[in-house]
Amino acid sequence: MNPLVAFVCSSDSDLPRLEAGLQILRDFSIPFEVRIIPAHRTPEAAAEFAKTAEARGLRVLVAVAGHCAHLGGVLASMTALPVIGIPISSSALDGLDSLMSTAQMPPGVPVACVGIDAARNAALLAARILGASDPATREKIHEFHRRQAEEVADRDRRVREQYR
Repeated sequence: MNPLVAFVCSSDSDLPRLEAGLQILRDFSIPFEVRIIPAHRTPEAAAEFAKTAEARGLRVLVAVAGHCAHLGGVLASMTALPVIGIPISSSALDGLDSLMSTAQMPPGVPVACVGIDAARNAALLAARILGASDPATREKIHEFHRRQAEEVADRDRRVREQYR
């Protein structure tokens, strides 16, 4: 099956931070691809990727970038697809610069922004976007929520027993 979600990085040094998000997509059986297309070093490739993403069957783009984090905005300026930005803690500012650059897009260029290094939440948001029109994906999200609640209830039970 063709990928529905693309994680686009600025550098291969970002890849380890993505694994939790990619595992969510695997768990939900959502096909994805991972690319390295930095907006500053390969602007033509970034433009080509964004402009052709929809025609290639992609439905959600996830832009992963550290430092000044312009990748999300660059992709969003060239596609009608939803773009989710993951700011990365790769600079001396520990990701705050990436967070602000990703979240503070100009009017008309929306980028959804998750927390710093929050690939898991980006993947869950991508799944929710896809689930809006796909009942099978939506059911997997409901199941994820049920499992998550059960895990918390189990931890709560263990803590209450420990601190009687």
